Amino acid sequence: MKINLHTHTFTDSKNGIEIVNQYPNRLDTSIKYFSVGIHPWYIVENKIEKELQLMKETLNHPNCLAIGECGLDKKIDLPLKIQVEVFKKQLKLAEKYKKAVILHVVSAYQEIISLKKEMKISNPLIIHGFNKKKQVAESLWKNGFYLSFGKALVDNEQVQEAFLNTPENHVFLETDDSEVTIEAVYEKAIALKPNIEMLIEKNFSKLFKI
Repeated sequence: MKINLHTHTFTDSKNGIEIVNQYPNRLDTSIKYFSVGIHPWYIVENKIEKELQLMKETLNHPNCLAIGECGLDKKIDLPLKIQVEVFKKQLKLAEKYKKAVILHVVSAYQEIISLKKEMKISNPLIIHGFNKKKQVAESLWKNGFYLSFGKALVDNEQVQEAFLNTPENHVFLETDDSEVTIEAVYEKAIALKPNIEMLIEKNFSKLFKI
């Protein structure tokens, strides 16, 4: 069974499980499994509280497996202070509703690690679309983060090295919004770690109780 931890495309695959990314103001709760969160790219200051309320109304839905994607992005114009405020509110919801969090992180890994420690977050935090060196990967998994690998794993040797260096119980696979299929990502992952499909099923079952 192939598990796509984070995708923007609902395929209703009969051969696996996919967590479809959704936004508070554009929700389709009929999708079998989804996540919901306020992405840093789409933060609108006068709509934050309304969107957080929409999230609260959705997080107990049986199809809602996670919060996200949410996080921090230093390469956008929105001030980091505002991003942190919105992100912290979503982390508090994750703790309250016992949800895993799918993270969007750009040039802010140390900030994410610091926030996890500061807020004493106990729920699983998953860095989606990980595409950095093994040293960055190591700093994350040593601090309890999970890493989800996608398109970059297929053809980037640096990312492949990070994947091989990451403990098997901290790994997931995904497609995000790329044209690469989950089958292609799994094909590369299996070439690197032949038993990865079974291990990801185990990780998924542990985090999401499915």
